[in-house]
Amino acid sequence: NVAEPILESKTITQVAIVVKDIDKARNAWAQLLGVKAPDVSIAESHSSRPTLYRGKPSDAKAKLAFIAMDNLQIELIQPLGGKSTWQEFLDAHGEGIHHIAFQVKGIDGVENRFELQGNPTIQRGGWDGGAYSYVDASKDLGCMLELLENFR
Repeated sequence: NVAEPILESKTITQVAIVVKDIDKARNAWAQLLGVKAPDVSIAESHSSRPTLYRGKPSDAKAKLAFIAMDNLQIELIQPLGGKSTWQEFLDAHGEGIHHIAFQVKGIDGVENRFELQGNPTIQRGGWDGGAYSYVDASKDLGCMLELLENFR
């Protein structure tokens, strides 16, 4: 008897790595793959879905760089201060894989289904046209998941 899935997709869209030095990391990935080093952007709280970390407003910021692979996207994240799951991970584990991500529809409902399974949302936020949630699924799955929803 198969339970109804929490996620509708079986496609991992992204693997994210927390790093201390995004320039060093993006150049190393570019050299490995023989591509141009990706641009860097800044992630910060957005009025459409302000950043919450462990249920409280956060002024967390991070540098981000995205590398398009044939089958998924690699995201590099360098924390820039403020309380965040990125900085928490870096402090506890050093550099390494932070999460795997899935595209979802109805992000709040998916978040709630994880919560009911005992997998809490650690951080959530958004950008112009989208939303993200980091779900700590380590007790069941051994890792952090990111839920991504694009509204456009």
